[in-house]
Amino acid sequence: MLTLILIGFAASAIAPLIYKPLKNYFGWIAASFPLYIFLSFLSKYNQIASGNIIKETIEWIPSLGINFTFLLDGLSLTFVLIITLIGVVVFLYAGAYMRGYEHADRFFVYVGIFMTSMVGMVISDNMMTLFVFWELTSISSYLLIGFNHHNEKSRKYALQALLVTGGGGLALMAGFILLSQISGSFEISALYNLNENIRNASTYSAIVILVLIGAFTKSAQFPFHFWLPNAMEAPTPVSAYLHSATMVKAGIYIIARMNHSLGGTALWQDTILIIGAITMLFAAILSYNQMDLKKLLAYSTLSVLGTLTMLLGIGSKLAIKAFFIYIIAHSLYKGTLFLVAGILDHETGTRDVSKLSGLRKYMPITMVTAAFASFSMMGIIPLVGFIGKETVYSAILEVDYWGLFLLAVAVIGNALIVMITILVGFKPFWGKLISTPKEPHEAPIKMWLGPLALAVLGLLMGIFPNVFIGRLLDQSAISIISEKLELTIKLWHGFNFVLLMSFVTLLLGIGIYFFRLKILDITHNFKLKKIFKPSEWYEFLLNGMMSFAKFQTKVLQNGYLRNYIIFILVTAVTLASFALFRIENALKITPDFSITFYEGAIALIIIISTFFVITSDSRLKSIVGIGVVGFVMGIIFIIHSAPDLALTTFAIETLTVILFVLVLYKLPRYLKFSKPLSKLRDIIIASGVGLFMTLMVLYITSIDLTSELKRFYTDTSVPGGKGRNVVNVILVDFRAIDTLGEITVLAIAALGVYALLKLKLDDRGE
Repeated sequence: MLTLILIGFAASAIAPLIYKPLKNYFGWIAASFPLYIFLSFLSKYNQIASGNIIKETIEWIPSLGINFTFLLDGLSLTFVLIITLIGVVVFLYAGAYMRGYEHADRFFVYVGIFMTSMVGMVISDNMMTLFVFWELTSISSYLLIGFNHHNEKSRKYALQALLVTGGGGLALMAGFILLSQISGSFEISALYNLNENIRNASTYSAIVILVLIGAFTKSAQFPFHFWLPNAMEAPTPVSAYLHSATMVKAGIYIIARMNHSLGGTALWQDTILIIGAITMLFAAILSYNQMDLKKLLAYSTLSVLGTLTMLLGIGSKLAIKAFFIYIIAHSLYKGTLFLVAGILDHETGTRDVSKLSGLRKYMPITMVTAAFASFSMMGIIPLVGFIGKETVYSAILEVDYWGLFLLAVAVIGNALIVMITILVGFKPFWGKLISTPKEPHEAPIKMWLGPLALAVLGLLMGIFPNVFIGRLLDQSAISIISEKLELTIKLWHGFNFVLLMSFVTLLLGIGIYFFRLKILDITHNFKLKKIFKPSEWYEFLLNGMMSFAKFQTKVLQNGYLRNYIIFILVTAVTLASFALFRIENALKITPDFSITFYEGAIALIIIISTFFVITSDSRLKSIVGIGVVGFVMGIIFIIHSAPDLALTTFAIETLTVILFVLVLYKLPRYLKFSKPLSKLRDIIIASGVGLFMTLMVLYITSIDLTSELKRFYTDTSVPGGKGRNVVNVILVDFRAIDTLGEITVLAIAALGVYALLKLKLDDRGE
């Protein structure tokens, strides 16, 4: 499985090299990449459906328990097949849709990284590896949402999505770390039999809150829902892939995956159920006054995501069955309708549903595709969406306390979705033709073939549910609730109350559609106050953060080097002094004042040189004094048998003195600008730092400095690092990550310098 992940990243990296020479055929070429991954995982279908679990472990950072551990079971296979199947369609579609974009080659890099990261996330069994892939999806989605970076809204909403989902990701990581402290491992599979231990842990509430914040932000649950409709500034293939079929389901996946370990308590189940129900209804209501095709679909996606979350909160066998069917049905019909919206926009020049009508003669294939997907979204038999909606209602009716209330919420929410479906899937094609910015015509085959295939697949899954869905149902349920459902999937359950609710939903949705304009006229002056809008909370927090950043920049980073040094020294000494104060009972200083003649002479030279530096009125004299202090420190290293450090010190001091002389020699003499209070402040700070460092040295030299770490470095320097210079081995081998970090800093600085050298300012600008 790691091989497939690496192939995915490699294919994404080489996409620009292939795109330019093969632009006309790139859609077909690009689609082969997710198709290969889809077929590779599909080949495991029978094995997983038979109850087997495939696990693969490759060490990454074994000392920290972080490894590339991949686990393929019913739940992860379901998500992988959805991700890669929709990926095939989107890659093919984008080959035609993105041809007019200036940097379309970059698009395929970003979307390839996203798809591969999503696959890595859903098959990861190690929590830290899962988190890495989780964050990669956030970063790649940021690049995709902001792809039209010349547009201010694209940049703004890309940042919004990144901040919301990235913040949730940090919360998720914190929850994972707390979980690992209970289980002693970062492996999710290690949590399977620890449900009772986790629930009884003192940190259980914190774990639940942190994990759910991560999941809710990613899946745009209330009150984090606002970023998803705004993300519709992205190109349509991005909206169809990330914000309908895949990324927004990452949070749903996390809830489902962690349910066996964290579930079974009122805190977990009720929180998920209530937030899901609120999102389901609230998002559907927010869609009511939308006219943009993608915004309408985005709000309906939010409503369905709320439904899926609510089903996990219910947690019964029937609810898990409904969850499994509904997540597949939604991926198929919503991915199709988003792509249909893109076709309409691409071929007519508008996404405004009020300006689209009568296109059936000009776009017959798109009309048929939209009809299949719309019937599934509305829950019309024999589409798979019908089975999903029926099962959702059946699961809700099993709930004792909340049952009737949830049923009413579900009916209203689904009725509004029916209204959205009519607007998106039928209105653009029926009625009187309205003039559009572009002459309407059918899309090229690369744009309609994939959506049509998804729509037909939704029909086949509805007619033959057990062939496509049923075999993975029990294996997915084991991953979520640790037991088989032993429930069959049927298309027709006869005339019953659930079917009646389906008819009521359909009729109510049609009625809302026909009375929509009248209702809008009545409610057009009604607006929620800002305090009730989570998006306003986000803006308030963001503006507050920016204001604080400006304030702290003005205070701390004001361009004066002396102020930087003051803040650094005061902060460091304050924190370190606080730490010393906490261990004052163990703070024992027993200094040894016996010194040799050489040590006394060196100390005297350092004192005289330091005094010479701070009293000199010449820069050159000060440089000489500083140089003397540095060279004398090198002599101390020689006395204490550290010639390598002495040589390093001599080299650095020589270079420093030369640079100082070259740079500062021609500057004028010192002038007295400091006020008496400034001098007093500097004396106090300098004396405090000096006193602290003196106490630290006395304390350190008064305790036993032997440690297992020193012995480890000494014993393993030659056999492990193949070097007798322990200091060098520590830097190069044992602290290689530190060295890598320093190299990375230099590399980034070099890139910055290169970018500035290549910068060409527009003379027409300010």
